[in-house]
Amino acid sequence: MLAACAGPGTKMDEIDQLMHDYDGQVPGASLLVLQDGKPVVRRAYGYADLERRVPATPLTNYRLASVSKQFTAAAIMLLAEDGRLRLDDPVRKWLPSLPATQAHVTIHHLLTHTGGLVDYEELMPDDLDTQLRDADVLELQAAEPGLYFEPGTRWRYSNGGYALLALIVEQASGTTFRDFLRQRIFLPLGMDNTLAYVQEGPPVPNRAFGYSLLDGDWKRTDQSTTSAVLGDGGIYSSIEDLAKWDAALYDDRLLSEASLALAFTPWVKSDDPEVDYGFGWRITGDTVWHSGETIGFRNVVIRWPERRATVILLTNRNDPEPRELALRIADAVFGR
Repeated sequence: MLAACAGPGTKMDEIDQLMHDYDGQVPGASLLVLQDGKPVVRRAYGYADLERRVPATPLTNYRLASVSKQFTAAAIMLLAEDGRLRLDDPVRKWLPSLPATQAHVTIHHLLTHTGGLVDYEELMPDDLDTQLRDADVLELQAAEPGLYFEPGTRWRYSNGGYALLALIVEQASGTTFRDFLRQRIFLPLGMDNTLAYVQEGPPVPNRAFGYSLLDGDWKRTDQSTTSAVLGDGGIYSSIEDLAKWDAALYDDRLLSEASLALAFTPWVKSDDPEVDYGFGWRITGDTVWHSGETIGFRNVVIRWPERRATVILLTNRNDPEPRELALRIADAVFGR
C-alpha cells in the first residue's frame, strides 16, 4: 500500500479492507476519490510489474480499455466544434470503403452504439497471430455487408464503431489519432504521461502490466490481438492524469458547454434497463460512468456531477470487474 491521503472523517481502514485483495505481492490497483476537484483518497496497492516487483503508485499507467471511449468521443466533438465534421454525417462520407448497406450509419450512431455493425471480434480470422489496428478493423467491417439491425433502431455495444470513429478523426483532422489526442486533449490538460499506445510508438512511462489468475498463479496476459486497436480501448493513463480529465468535464477548458451536454445526454437505453448511454459514457441515476475490460486489466470511472465527486479505480488484473467495489468505496467515503 502506498501514497495515502484522506480528508476528515474518511474511513481509511474500511477502504483498505475493501481493497485487501489488491494488496501485497499480487497485481495491484490505483485508487483516487475526488471531492470538489481535490483528492480525499489517493492510494495504490500491490504491484504494477510482478516480475520486477515494481509497486503500483498513483503515477502508474494502466491500459484503460473501454474507458478510452470517452476520449475518442471527445476527439469527435472537438472536430465538430472546429466545423470539420457533423455528428449526423454518414460514416461512409469519411470511410467510403464501407459497404452500401451501411449508408445510413452516422457518426452519432457510432457514438451511441446504435449503428448495428457486426462486431469485428466475430469477423477476425481464427488463426490471427498479429495485432489488429484500427485500419484493420475497417477492412473487416468493409467486407461485411450485414448489420445486426437498422441503424438507430436498437442498441448494441460496438467496439468496432469506436475504432471507425478513430479513423474518422484521422480523416477529418489530417493527423494520426494518437497525435490528435496528444495535441488536442492530453497536452492542453497537462496529462503529460497519457498516450494511445502502439508497440512502435513511445513507451508507456510507469507502465502497469496485465495479469490473469491461471491455475492458482498470476500469469502475465498483457496484450492480445486486439490490444493495438486505439479507438475502442488503447489509451494508457494514471489516476493522476485522469483527475485532470475529470476537472475538464466541469467547465469549458476543453469542450464547450454544449458539447459536454451532448456527451452526457441519455440518448438510448443500453442492454441494462437501468443504464442509458451518452457519447462514451454510461448514465445511471445521478452517475455518469464507464468501465474498461480487456485482457489483464479492469477499470472504472464513476462520477457524481451534481455532488462534484468521482471515484477512479484502475487495476492490472483480469478479474473482478471493479464497479461494485468503487461504489462501496464511495459509500465509505461519502455515505449514502
